Amino acid sequence: MPAFWHWFVAAGTIVFTIWCIWLVGWSAKQGPANVADDDLVGHKWDGDLEEWNNPAPKWWLYLYFITIAWAVGYMIAFPSFGNYEGMLGWSQEGQYEAEMQAATETYEPIYEKFAAMDFMALTQNDEAQALGRSLFASYCTTCHGSDARGAPGYPNLTDDDWQWGSAEAEIFQTIYNGRMAAMPVLTPALGGDQGIDNMVRYVRSLSGGDANAGAMSAKPMFVALCSACHGVDGKGNKIFGAPNLTDDIWLYGGSAESVRETLVKGRNGVMPAHGELFGDNRTKILAAYVYSLSQN
Repeated sequence: MPAFWHWFVAAGTIVFTIWCIWLVGWSAKQGPANVADDDLVGHKWDGDLEEWNNPAPKWWLYLYFITIAWAVGYMIAFPSFGNYEGMLGWSQEGQYEAEMQAATETYEPIYEKFAAMDFMALTQNDEAQALGRSLFASYCTTCHGSDARGAPGYPNLTDDDWQWGSAEAEIFQTIYNGRMAAMPVLTPALGGDQGIDNMVRYVRSLSGGDANAGAMSAKPMFVALCSACHGVDGKGNKIFGAPNLTDDIWLYGGSAESVRETLVKGRNGVMPAHGELFGDNRTKILAAYVYSLSQN
């Protein structure tokens, strides 16, 4: 924290605390002797029920003094004044690290036991699957959904269609190091609306759509522009994360509008890396759980 803000926070805290002490002390002196017999607040109910302007009870004021004393002690013991670290040396980073260390000591032996198992055995082990399900629920459902069926731009993990491959090493790599897929903008290369429309028809025809003359006229352009990633036959390439275009499973949607948007605007899919968060053992357990989702 810069020096200015350090002193700004520190001075503001001290001044406000002193003001609170003065305010409560001043209020304590406003006893009954200082209140006139006819000192009313002006509220009246049922014709003759009125509210007197009496001071707060002493015990109530004493609670404020106790609260202020506690606050002062807290500010001395813990970080409160800008860069001041407190007499106890507590920090939220240290607290987090201590809790993570305790969790590691408690749970890591369990993860190690299951991670030592064969991958396919993990997919059949109920306890390992329960751990994997818990990890998935905590870290993966935001994108892939609680049922793992995904959403536009986020793969369905239950359909046995794998953009980056379904082998143990491939799933592990996807979770541990993340993935990044890019579909470039093809508008300039396709030469305007007619070329785009023809390519949309051709791409959709690969998975069973109508293959009219306009669609087939785009095949040479597909071979020239798209086959490097998707293959001449459109079956994709897991090395690049290029989807199979022939199976009628669409990551961003298979409608003409969605395919056209993919060609015109391109796509950038990112699977964030979780290796630093999970480590090897939990990554393997989660990978086995993710694989099992497509086998049920």
